[in-house]
Amino acid sequence: MRDERHRARQHRSGLPGLEAVSVSSDRAFPRHAHDQLGFGVVVAGAHRSWSGLGAVEAAAGDLITVNPGEIHDGVPVRSAVRTWRMVYLDPSRLADLLPEERRKGVELARPALRDPALATGVIGLFGLFAMDRPDPLAVEQDLVRVLVPLFARYGSRPAPRRGPPPLVARALRRLEEAPAEAVTLAELAGLSGVSRFQLLRGFARSVGTTPHAYLIQQRVRLARRLLAAGSGPAAAAAEAGFADQSHMTRAFVRQYGVTPARYRAALA
Repeated sequence: MRDERHRARQHRSGLPGLEAVSVSSDRAFPRHAHDQLGFGVVVAGAHRSWSGLGAVEAAAGDLITVNPGEIHDGVPVRSAVRTWRMVYLDPSRLADLLPEERRKGVELARPALRDPALATGVIGLFGLFAMDRPDPLAVEQDLVRVLVPLFARYGSRPAPRRGPPPLVARALRRLEEAPAEAVTLAELAGLSGVSRFQLLRGFARSVGTTPHAYLIQQRVRLARRLLAAGSGPAAAAAEAGFADQSHMTRAFVRQYGVTPARYRAALA
C-alpha cells in the first residue's frame, strides 16, 4: 500500500515459512502479535514500541525483534517517517535451523538491540530478497548465519510466567479458538460469571488491549494463514469472519503494513 508517508513491500523469500517486508511509514501500528518470530533492522528514523519489558526505542542501525505471540505496537518518534526491514520465520522452521541445544524453550530477551555486525548480516539477507527469484541455498545460508549468533547472544529461557486470571483465560480461549464466529461482551463475561466491566478491566490489564481489538488481531492472523495457504482475499475475508474484503484489508494493513493482495502475490 502506498501514500505520501507510507510505503510497504512484501518480498519473495525463496524458502517456505520465511517472509520479509520492508516499510517506510509515519503510521502508528496498534497492539498486535504475530504467529512467527520476527527480527529486522531500523534503517532510518526512530521507532518506539510497547513490549513485555515496557516502552523501548530503536533508532537507525538497531535490530528489532518480536517473539511469536508477543503483544507489541509501534509508533514513530516525533511523528517522522521511519524505515525498517523485517524478517518473519515460522517457529517450526526455527526449530529446524537452530542448533539442538537452542531449539526448545528459548526466546529473544530484548526487543531492541545495538549490534552492528548482526545488523549488517540482516541487511545482507535482505539483499537476496531483492532478486526476482531468491536462491534458496543462499537465503538459508545467510539466515543461519544470522539466527545462530542472534540466539547465542540474546536468546534466553524465560522465567515461568503467570498465566492470565481465569476470567481472562476463558475469554482468550473463546476468541482464539473461534475468531471467525461473532461474539458479544456479555457472552465473554458470562464464561466466567463476571460483569462486562470486570471483564474489560481484567482483560486490558492482563493482555494489554481490549477484547474487540484482540478478536480483530486473531481474525487478521487467521486471514494471513489462509492467504499463505492459497486462498484469495475475498475468500479469506469471509472465512476469517470479516464483514467484507475491504474491512479485512484495512485491518490487515494496520497490523502488517501491506495489503492482503500484495502479501498473497509475494508468496505465490
